[in-house]
Amino acid sequence: MSAGGDHGSPDTYRSPLASRYASPEMCFVFSDRYKFRTWRQLWLWLAEAEQTLGLPITDDQIQEMKSNLDNIDFKMAAEEEKRLRHDVMAHVHTFGHCCPKAAGIIHLGATSCYVGDNTDLIILRNALDLLLPKACTADHSWETLLSLDSGSLHGSPELEACPR
Repeated sequence: MSAGGDHGSPDTYRSPLASRYASPEMCFVFSDRYKFRTWRQLWLWLAEAEQTLGLPITDDQIQEMKSNLDNIDFKMAAEEEKRLRHDVMAHVHTFGHCCPKAAGIIHLGATSCYVGDNTDLIILRNALDLLLPKACTADHSWETLLSLDSGSLHGSPELEACPR
């Protein structure tokens, strides 16, 4: 996986800045595959919680969702989004297509913000997990960098001491 290089792949984030500055791991965290797989994981967790609360969700439906978390048909999702003009519903339909038993419970009771906002938080947390260990040397703590105003960072000895 090249950093931002394969503009047709759902496995990497596409941006001129990513191709220059981001690691392949960071590009994957911001990729379509990671985003939509996270949506599916959130729908699975939602269904499991709803089942625990007594909603009529079967173990077969849960298992079907678990078995298809990575089975993402990006072409179908794009066609559905074009037809529906709604990214979340396009992926609800696409996930439902490969999970016919669970189709009626995917996204049950949720808003689009449930997957969108929670996925953004998960992506940002995981991106920070990649970034923080690389951010500073032992001599330069995060607190040192955060105390600097943003205008003084470019070309500063503090920034130059941090590995890239």
